[in-house]
Amino acid sequence: MSVTVRVPAKVNVQLAVGAARPDGFHDLANVFLAVGLYDEVTVTPAEQLRVTCSGPGADQVPLDRTNLAARAAELLAERHGRSADVHIHIAKDIPVAGGMAGGSADGAGALVACDALWGTEASRDELLDICAELGSDVPFSLVGGAALGTGRGEKLEPLEVGGDFHWVFAVADGGLSTPAVYREFDRLTPAAPVPEASPALLDALREGDVAALAGAVTNDLQPAALSLFPSLADTLAAGTEAGALAALVSGSGPTTAFLAADAGSARRVAEALTASGTCRTARVAASPALGATVL
Repeated sequence: MSVTVRVPAKVNVQLAVGAARPDGFHDLANVFLAVGLYDEVTVTPAEQLRVTCSGPGADQVPLDRTNLAARAAELLAERHGRSADVHIHIAKDIPVAGGMAGGSADGAGALVACDALWGTEASRDELLDICAELGSDVPFSLVGGAALGTGRGEKLEPLEVGGDFHWVFAVADGGLSTPAVYREFDRLTPAAPVPEASPALLDALREGDVAALAGAVTNDLQPAALSLFPSLADTLAAGTEAGALAALVSGSGPTTAFLAADAGSARRVAEALTASGTCRTARVAASPALGATVL
């Protein structure tokens, strides 16, 4: 017997970052959109907890208890007085270490899968509480759709989206450490303002207005990511030249995200990016997408 859960990647259409807090985190106004690139997490009863992984970038995924999927299984098991004796298999399709919350998605996927496998019947609030303990992006991976994340990103307010948005994601050669990007942000932005969600951006999402969204997307971490990975500027320029309406670094990078006018335009931008030689590959996806879903 096994349970498989599909979990989406995310793009941050706004990532407003405040100054570092005493606990080392940063207050955020983080507008998430789930996009149609997915990992699948399968859990099966086993003699002991173990993690395996397949797919693009699988060799970069930790298979020990630092993996968020393993930690999710352990936290749920502890709360319900049982052992986390499962084999967790992650079939990767979300770019690894790419600023698209692939690891967070796997944590949310394993949590939902273990809850279904064990019949623990955890409430949504309990699942979200465990997600917040796992990491700032994990709660959104559970709920999907669109949401405003505040605090360190874990406090979610669902957002209305009035239509589909089409994206291209350019996967870079190499990775970026999220903590390193935040340290560079602190160096470059010694007096960061209090982060606030953009009313214009929220209106654009609600109305499904792709042109208005293109004019409103922002990422406060982008200068830091470009400082540490300067060649991303070439990728951003190539996507813009190919007709993307907006171009930005996805989260802490190094994946870059391009908003296209429609599905056909997205395919053309992806083809141009692939031909440009400025990225390893380019992927097309639409948003919003459902959160963690049992298959």
